Amino acid sequence: MLAGWIILAAAFAYLLLLFAVASYGDRRTREKGVPEKGRPTVYALSIAIYCTSWTYFGGVGLASARGLEFMAIYIGPILVFTLGMPVLQRITALAKAEKLTSIADFIAARYGKNPAVATIVALISLVGAIPYIALQLKAVSGSVSAMVDPAAYGIGDGNLYFVDLALLVTAILTVFAIIFGTRHTDATEHQDGLILAVSMESLVKLVAFGTACLAVVFLIFDGPADLWEKAISNQRAMQALSYQTPISRWLVLIMLSAFAIILLPRQFHVTVVENRTPEELRRAGRLLPLYLVAINLFVLPVAIGGVIVFGGTGNADLYVLALPFSHDMKLVTLITFIGGFSAATAMVIVASVALAITVSNDIVMPILLRQRLIGRQSQRDDFARTLLNIRRTAILAIMMLGYLYYRSVNVETGLASIGLLSFAAVAQMAPALFGGLVWRRANARGAIAGLTSGFFVWAYLLFLPSFGGPDNSEVAANILGFLFSGSTVFNGPEADPFV
Repeated sequence: MLAGWIILAAAFAYLLLLFAVASYGDRRTREKGVPEKGRPTVYALSIAIYCTSWTYFGGVGLASARGLEFMAIYIGPILVFTLGMPVLQRITALAKAEKLTSIADFIAARYGKNPAVATIVALISLVGAIPYIALQLKAVSGSVSAMVDPAAYGIGDGNLYFVDLALLVTAILTVFAIIFGTRHTDATEHQDGLILAVSMESLVKLVAFGTACLAVVFLIFDGPADLWEKAISNQRAMQALSYQTPISRWLVLIMLSAFAIILLPRQFHVTVVENRTPEELRRAGRLLPLYLVAINLFVLPVAIGGVIVFGGTGNADLYVLALPFSHDMKLVTLITFIGGFSAATAMVIVASVALAITVSNDIVMPILLRQRLIGRQSQRDDFARTLLNIRRTAILAIMMLGYLYYRSVNVETGLASIGLLSFAAVAQMAPALFGGLVWRRANARGAIAGLTSGFFVWAYLLFLPSFGGPDNSEVAANILGFLFSGSTVFNGPEADPFV
């Protein structure tokens, strides 16, 4: 099979490629003064950063147990970029007119730029993003461990006697996130290089996922007909395909995903902050739905193939990687690994950059200004350096919080379960956002009350139980049972249908 050093070298080389592409994009913009003619397509592809390890790995794991339920997470964004385009255009126009750089700035601006609203939204964005970052660390660490024995390289898995694999992944991604995201002090300045790198990542994961699917259908099986024939005769496969998701769950998942495509900090950044022209948004309205449909065509064949080959055993989240690996397809395995690594890397980089801007602008800088720590002329001269250091520190802190969360939750928790936590968190900002857009009598006190109450309910019912702490699972099951099925989300593979 592939040597471990090849896997690790390929991952590092891909990170260097991302950096080279980002540098090229920034240099071309500086030289020409205006972006390339193909910028609308690049912009549209960058929004596909919505498809992370959850899509690449977790979608397959979910489909292996619940059939078509994974599609709900993509119906919401498709509806937003088609039927909801007028709302998205208005949000983008308002953000550009007022030079807003984060979802916290935007919501606060709807309430007279209230600093308390901005701080609360920033905190919700930060805490809500931590499980999502942990999801990427879990996916990357799991995919590496599936192909390489970390102990052979002196790397353990949570063992204090070795270098922790997840910690090593966190450190590497942190370094690259700092390099990518702290080259500009002006948050309103478009990062064309970063957007170009993210759009390339979208193509890489689409090609890699498609390669894995074709290998499963035509190399492991003898075509679609053979795969379907074996699926019909396989009880586990038919059980997954015939799974009946309750209508209430469909509706809630669609609603959560529709909010997430706007409210997730990274999505707001690439969709709103990085938007240059109305044409770019119109192009995204045509290309993004097609992209989401295309990448999800590969999910079900891989999931059913994994159920048939592995008999429902093992980690279903890693079927997309385990299938070519188990059949000694070296090149396909390497391509598939790079695709999953790419999906995780781009999300971590953009999310940490967007969150660092939010933390610096809406949490740290107001404190420094109130304390007059940057009020004197000598300190204003070093403002740019101070701002960059704040953002670098914020990226480091965000990544470490993601790592600590990954180490604190149940190791058997499925990727889809972790991702839904973040979706539910950012959904708490939806009433304040849309209320501020359409209701003239909306005020800051109401927004603060709604944001804080929603956040505490989310933390009590969903976030704290993910640590195995206060057993609120029965309460969550009674209130949100149709969404998270109570305690089955966090209590291991025998209970969690996502695993």
